Amino acid sequence: MEIVIKVIQLFMSLSLLVAIHEFGHYIVARMFGIRVEKFYIFFDPWFSIFKFKRGDTEYGLGWIPLGGYVKIAGMIDESLDTEQMKQPVKPDEFRAKPAWQRFLVMIAGVVMNLLLAFVIYCGISYTWGSSYLANDDIRWGYNFNETGHDMGFVDGDKIISIDGEKIDNVNEILNMLVLSDKDRHVLVERLGMPRSIDIPYDKLLAMRNNESYTDLYVPRVPMQVHEITEPNAAKSGLAVGDIVLGVNGVQAVDAAKVRELLKEYSGQRASIDIARGNEITTIELQINNDGKIGFIATSPITLRTEKYSFWESIPAGARLTGRVISNYWQQLKMIFQPKTEMYKNLGGFIAIGNIFPSEWDWQQFWFTTAFLSIILAIMNIIPIPGLDGGHSLFTLWEMITGRKPSDRFLEIAQYIGLLLILALLIFANGNDIYRFFIK
Repeated sequence: MEIVIKVIQLFMSLSLLVAIHEFGHYIVARMFGIRVEKFYIFFDPWFSIFKFKRGDTEYGLGWIPLGGYVKIAGMIDESLDTEQMKQPVKPDEFRAKPAWQRFLVMIAGVVMNLLLAFVIYCGISYTWGSSYLANDDIRWGYNFNETGHDMGFVDGDKIISIDGEKIDNVNEILNMLVLSDKDRHVLVERLGMPRSIDIPYDKLLAMRNNESYTDLYVPRVPMQVHEITEPNAAKSGLAVGDIVLGVNGVQAVDAAKVRELLKEYSGQRASIDIARGNEITTIELQINNDGKIGFIATSPITLRTEKYSFWESIPAGARLTGRVISNYWQQLKMIFQPKTEMYKNLGGFIAIGNIFPSEWDWQQFWFTTAFLSIILAIMNIIPIPGLDGGHSLFTLWEMITGRKPSDRFLEIAQYIGLLLILALLIFANGNDIYRFFIK
């Protein structure tokens, strides 16, 4: 059932993204009086699932869910309809229009995908607000994995800033380290004192290549008293809000470690170190045979949620859009740097499908759809023939130089571009298969 839910979400998201992207090309072409012969969601070699014609345009749904297209009259595109290009130029064809109009038609799909992401992020901000784990709330610091220790971190370090930039959202730490293309300078608080940690780029690169960033840092979450269930615990001085910090002199900031110690001293009387406000005190408690001392635990660390009005959600959505674009662009640049080996992380439809949650969650669905919309926009603007970026580049060249590339050149470039795109699809989906069946 989990796979079915992921597939349904993937199909819904891709259908929306492709429809919006192609609608951008379609509506701008029609604005300039350019004839659009086909508007298809997904590809339709040999046959389509359904189709109908209205005016000069055939609308349909293809059967290969790898994208979609609009066939614009008088344009050399993925349809490779060279016969049409041999006919006399008609006034309602793409090639009959001035370069600036053709350029706008080409970039309209990318613009629509960016606008869609912006609108979705505004809607998410307005509907659900912004929830995040604040770095300031991690008062007990972080535990680090082996890679983190090798970088110079010590369990209990509180991360203050990276390269002078104060950390607000806990997730920013991983983004700034994993997506770094240079050495990083980290300021931490250790045992109440500031300490500087310089992390060489080589270590950050090794972390990415080894995929050892999983659990690089984990917030220390202590055990807090939510409700007292045993009278003896209350009589011993335990109070709601107390935070357990140790058992019999053994420090245990993490709740999991506290449970281990309580199990170890099951059936015994023990000294429990607690934090109450700004004070540390010790009380004597009887631990029962189940390793419990008579209270229901909770976490003192909770997510912060910032709510937005309708008008406030617009700049909030713009900030989120900009941040996601910046992070993804940084990832994309690293893919083309062989030493980063990030090309190994490229994925196809299985990887995309796995981004979606296994249970239906509208907030996560829209987050993922907005992210994929940005990916689609950025990937399409790459200047590869066959993509919008390639067409736009040739048109921009014509606008600057006044010289239009020949139809033969555009045909050859289109073939080369399609081969490159096909190779990328095979490589990305091959990575999926390798990770799923072999790795």
